[in-house]
Amino acid sequence: MMKARLLLAASLLVLATTAAESSADPILAVGGDALNLQADKLDVDVGTGDAVLTGNVALSKGDLKVACPRIDLKFDNTPHVKWAKGSGGVVADVRGVHAEAPEVELDLGRQILDLRGGVRLTRGQGWLQADRATIDIASAKVTLTQVKGSIPVPPAK
Repeated sequence: MMKARLLLAASLLVLATTAAESSADPILAVGGDALNLQADKLDVDVGTGDAVLTGNVALSKGDLKVACPRIDLKFDNTPHVKWAKGSGGVVADVRGVHAEAPEVELDLGRQILDLRGGVRLTRGQGWLQADRATIDIASAKVTLTQVKGSIPVPPAK
């Protein structure tokens, strides 16, 4: 068990070092897809399965792109990322929906992006503000709570 965690830490550190040297993003497996990460700094705690990325953090997976100052990750021994939390002011884009919020939580098993703390969503000229927004990444279905906003209506003919 400890040997597998040490191998994981070494893999994460090699990926981070390679990324710093070649400007490529480190990649961690996520349920058959890849989670691309980029940051100024990566700290890994092999014993707990935690990683913290800080400074100009960017995360992408398929149509999802997230940028913020900090992302905390939880991973297993393979290394598969199970969970991520972005904080410090988050900007996220999923299939044409642009979101801004103080923090975001990403459940990779359920493919759910949960933005909290005062969210602003925009698409085209429409905008919505909400206390919380949940985005199903696979379907791009959005659920909002405590909502107000403006949605354009085409002119009458």
